[in-house]
Amino acid sequence: MKQVTEIKRSICMGCHCECGVFVHVTDGKVTKILGDPEFPQNEGALCPRGPAYLQFLYHPDRITHPIERDEKGEWKRISWDEALDKIAAKFRKIVDEHGPNAISFTFCDGDRDNIVFNVDWLTALGSPNLLGTDAQYCIRPNWIADSLTFGQALTWEKGPDYRNSKCILAWGGNPLETHLASKGMEIMRGLDKGAKLIVVDPRFTNLASKADIWLQVRPATDAALALGMINIIIKEGLYDKEFVEEWTVGFDKLKERAAEYPVEKVSKITWVPEEKIIAAARMYAQTKPASLHHRMGVTMHTNGLQTVRAIDMLIGITGNLDIPGGNLLPFPAPNSKVLSAYIEFPRVYKKRLPKKVRDQRYGVKEFPFGYDIANSWMDSHPVMAVDAMGKGEIKASLIVNDPVMGLQKSKKIAQNFSNLEFMVVVDHWMTPTASFADMILPAAAWPERDLVHELHYLNFIGVAPKVIEPVGECRDEREISLEISKRMGLEKFYKVDTVEDWNNLRLKRLGITFDEFYQKHGTVLEFPFQTEKYKKFKKFPGTESGKVELYSAKLEEHGFDPLPFYEEPPESPISTPELAKEYPFILISGGRKVAYFHGYGRQIPWLRELIPNPLIEIHHDTAAQLGISDGDWVWVETPGSRGERAKLQASVNYGVDPRVVSADSHWWFPERKDDPHRGCFESNINVITYKDPPYDNILGCSLIRGPLCRITKVEE
Repeated sequence: MKQVTEIKRSICMGCHCECGVFVHVTDGKVTKILGDPEFPQNEGALCPRGPAYLQFLYHPDRITHPIERDEKGEWKRISWDEALDKIAAKFRKIVDEHGPNAISFTFCDGDRDNIVFNVDWLTALGSPNLLGTDAQYCIRPNWIADSLTFGQALTWEKGPDYRNSKCILAWGGNPLETHLASKGMEIMRGLDKGAKLIVVDPRFTNLASKADIWLQVRPATDAALALGMINIIIKEGLYDKEFVEEWTVGFDKLKERAAEYPVEKVSKITWVPEEKIIAAARMYAQTKPASLHHRMGVTMHTNGLQTVRAIDMLIGITGNLDIPGGNLLPFPAPNSKVLSAYIEFPRVYKKRLPKKVRDQRYGVKEFPFGYDIANSWMDSHPVMAVDAMGKGEIKASLIVNDPVMGLQKSKKIAQNFSNLEFMVVVDHWMTPTASFADMILPAAAWPERDLVHELHYLNFIGVAPKVIEPVGECRDEREISLEISKRMGLEKFYKVDTVEDWNNLRLKRLGITFDEFYQKHGTVLEFPFQTEKYKKFKKFPGTESGKVELYSAKLEEHGFDPLPFYEEPPESPISTPELAKEYPFILISGGRKVAYFHGYGRQIPWLRELIPNPLIEIHHDTAAQLGISDGDWVWVETPGSRGERAKLQASVNYGVDPRVVSADSHWWFPERKDDPHRGCFESNINVITYKDPPYDNILGCSLIRGPLCRITKVEE
């Protein structure tokens, strides 16, 4: 019998990017995934994860039916009805005996569009324990800094209009690895049109190799560099005088603060040559329009929020805000007619829970301003919340990501999770976190679900019908959450009974159903985009002054410095010179690799072939001094690792400073079937990174990127 192949349009969710794809389906099975050249997000480009997803779907290790741990600790298969009944009964029992605060929902990059309904049942119970496992260092510091400065968030991720920029400044992030087929491709489009490129990164990345100016900054000193550039721009009169006078507040005070950072001082702090700092400041200020991208490389330490504020000042004083080729203001976005899942979940959270309950979140007492300014979308401080599991305060959690790999001090995190009375994981794999669970539910993958997409789009929305039936008994996670609510007898915030109802509700403002959208528009509908919206509104709507706030009265009111400043890391060659003699290198970790999405993908043959082992980049001269050759395995230790160490393979090159090493993160070994936790404590750098104070005093981030470390060769 002749096989029949259909080519179906869809949208990949192998990471954040949400790229358009053509999925080849032969007799109900995916056989090929290619980029859709007509989709505006990626224009046919794909990163390696996209085509490799067909290996993901049919991998022999994929969990395809519910399983639970029996009395002997062995995994056994159970039915969906039995699993959901047990979850509902157990959650109810724990709430009845210990109160709603004993329950939590843990998410992050495993969100997979399930967050709204999980927040729905969580808040219906009356629990505030929403745990985003990177809340203290990922998008929240960027969001809050942007909101304090511009009144809006995401000017740093959705906002940069690379295609029309004449100068692109990439700071602490590398879209060629993190968002290759979307933002990375847009950068390349801008460069093709002649844009200048400035890259601030301690590593000589593939993006840095294309730069006109590469600023190899000492880790965690970015605030000093930004303030030094601001000082040069102001002293030389290169700022946008008209924009500053009409649309900003606090310029004179910023000028005074920036004057404290002369280029000689900044060069000494950051290790960046004076002439490069001057050249970069002039290039960014004089080449207009310019766009600026900042990401997690500048927030994963104890001065993260003020560092982002300093970088944001560059956008503000040069007037590169909401203009073509600059940093666009994403709200109100043209696609705001769509009910956004990420905007709706904090609405559910706030509407469902009174302030006195929200104030019970872990971290509110310690960081009241961060939680107040972030309002309802600031999750519990993840470290404090997971520590509460170890203390028996939180007794149950539904988890849709892999916090054992993603949180710092992995062994302690695992101990805390294993202390839970009841732990349910929804995932595709037996991840390190799942290996500690009492029950695992199999999640459907993106080709097996109907999805509305808008999170990373500015002026279009996407619709992706499922292209195949779910493998085995895998289920859409939104359906799982709805079933949990139903079986617990909880009132739903949104009166929907099915995923189909939810998708139609999200598109209701367009006057169209999910199916009608796809029939009429295919996978994407574009909207016109307006710039300089603040002129139309005659203000920046989100700030108290209605202007760009270079000087933040709100920060001052709460006892914080209203201006950005540089603070030496609590552990460094400068602040702890004696310690640096024993631990002579600065450690950075978490630099993204395009083959993997955090901990996902290690079991995919095509991806593992690209990067088979966990790597640590070491300068050639440093390696020679230590007797380490390329490919040797090494131990990495930090002063706070307390006898723990991580084992990685040396990648010897000239791309890092001789005083710096850069380690891959989220490493585990899915192929190790004899190890119940799949080697997750051997090479995951988070085994030795810091989770405890000292913290950023506004959001509570510890020194994750930039602590001291030592390297020794593995001899056995």
